Amino acid sequence: MLVKVYGSAFFGVEATTITIEVNIVKGIGYHLVGLPDNAVKESNYRIAAALQNNQFKIPGKRITINMAPADLRKEGSAYDLPIAMGVLAASGQIKSESIGDYLIMGELSLDGSLQPIKGALPIAIKAREEGFKGFVLPVQNAKEAAIVDGLKVFGVENILEVIEFFDKEIPLKETIVDTREEFYKNIDFPEFDFSDVKGQESIKRCMEIAAAGGHNIIVMT
Repeated sequence: MLVKVYGSAFFGVEATTITIEVNIVKGIGYHLVGLPDNAVKESNYRIAAALQNNQFKIPGKRITINMAPADLRKEGSAYDLPIAMGVLAASGQIKSESIGDYLIMGELSLDGSLQPIKGALPIAIKAREEGFKGFVLPVQNAKEAAIVDGLKVFGVENILEVIEFFDKEIPLKETIVDTREEFYKNIDFPEFDFSDVKGQESIKRCMEIAAAGGHNIIVMT
């Protein structure tokens, strides 16, 4: 059975949607193609342990996973979750009717919990541009992605939440950020202030001037 799940790769501030095609047929073998780096290649060990610890498994069949476009290098461990969901869907362990409507990213721990990813904001922007219904990612990154209007963002802590969302239609809690409220809250109660910096008067003055004029600045130490 062939199933397509969607993830993303980002370079700087630009993201590219990655189609993760999982095909499972009779036979034996696990083949991951599409220019994955070592972190992606190692995902099968993390996925196997995470699924086993949540009463699921990687089927003992011939599994081929293609990450398209195949000529674009895939880096990092954030593809663990979409690959795992693709394997579960393609093997018939969960329902997969709506899985292609969502962009899914997340690094798996061996117990199935999720570790934060990089690039949540540019990935969310790209997901909105391409018309995805929602973005499923680790809860640690949910507020960053939720800044993007017009995209439902679901922060999750464990792969089991994602499985139940697609298989049993148990709703995920949507993360909603009021950017205007956050803006004014940070103005009134800033996390950092120049008064916290002792000395460095010339540098602080330069940064004030740059901020007032809307200019870029680089500080060399």
